[in-house]
Amino acid sequence: MAFTITTESPLTPEGRALVEASQAALLEVYPPEECFSFSAEELAARNTQFLVARDGGQPVGCVALVDEGLYGEVKRLYVDSVRRGQGVGGVLMDDLERAARDIGLGWLLLETGAALEAAVALYRRLGFVERGPFGSYPDIASNLFMEKRIGFSLRGPQGAEQESLA
Repeated sequence: MAFTITTESPLTPEGRALVEASQAALLEVYPPEECFSFSAEELAARNTQFLVARDGGQPVGCVALVDEGLYGEVKRLYVDSVRRGQGVGGVLMDDLERAARDIGLGWLLLETGAALEAAVALYRRLGFVERGPFGSYPDIASNLFMEKRIGFSLRGPQGAEQESLA
């Protein structure tokens, strides 16, 4: 199946619906105090790209790239439950990685939960590896932190010197 990926506003009715569906899916697995997701308003920030996957014009998934300066953070990867297993998540992540490289980011970091097995498996297939906590996330049992080096970077996600990636 061919999906189109476009950068859109999370503040449109369709954008908000994707964010709300993503939040509802998280709340099926985790209590609210263990969900560290961004609202549609937070995703509308200047340093954030909100990518929407469409099939036949219908939104079927989303993901956001937050430019944190030294790294990009992956937020809100979500695929409609009817479309899971059809490659939408992989296509979204490929476009997110391309967008991160285009703006000069060398690392992608994310916080997810170990109970989100399909998402964790996708991240691992895409080359993400586990790492320690970053940003202001709490180091709690339900959190799983991952990273992926995607290109040239003078400094890594923690500010450590890095070599270039050929």
